[in-house]
Amino acid sequence: MKKITIAIDGHSSCGKSTMAKDLARRVGYVYVDTGAMYRSVTLYALQNNLFREDGTIDEEGLEKAMPDVEVSFKFNPETGRPDAYLNGCLVEDEIRGMEVSNRVSIVSALPFVRTAMVAQQRRMGQEKGIVMDGRDIGTTVFPDAELKVFVTATAEVRAQRRYDELRGKGQEADYDEILKNVQERDYLDSHREVSPLRQAPDALLLDNSQMTIPEQNEWLLQRFYEVAGEE
Repeated sequence: MKKITIAIDGHSSCGKSTMAKDLARRVGYVYVDTGAMYRSVTLYALQNNLFREDGTIDEEGLEKAMPDVEVSFKFNPETGRPDAYLNGCLVEDEIRGMEVSNRVSIVSALPFVRTAMVAQQRRMGQEKGIVMDGRDIGTTVFPDAELKVFVTATAEVRAQRRYDELRGKGQEADYDEILKNVQERDYLDSHREVSPLRQAPDALLLDNSQMTIPEQNEWLLQRFYEVAGEE
């Protein structure tokens, strides 16, 4: 079976990371959550007081700091999945909270942030055998990926999933706030100047609004075998 690059793009909280992680585990590929990378940069900006009181960001300050921002992933044997690290510190839980969620679209739209993260992502995928999910993997990071998938679901379904995820972790969550965040992120992700969220012409579309997690995982596994070859 040949090694390929798999690019999974889609809207926030549509389940693409869950699909990507499961596929990588089942076929023995490396998984990279690019959304976690942008969330980690956002957390860095929060930790270093680079957001002003009005919600805007100190772009000059963040750009100067970018050479000191390193995002990496380490396999967690307890969960069977990789955790995100910011400059060597585990930040997997911190980057999933609403404080980061409410600001990540602002940070990810900055050209110098995207340039830095895309360069890291391309280095990670040089040897193929990788599953990467995000907003611009099939259009910008790996336009020649052998398998591209664009995942979506209704905003209401995605907000409920995000709500359930946060509550499952014991965190406070407000459905209406999450729904508003999902809708705002959809707009910002789709209208940013650099690498906007869009479906690549050769990407397969998957609306998983009415699908269970096992159903969407099996769908993706079958698409993988069709491209990479049956075992």
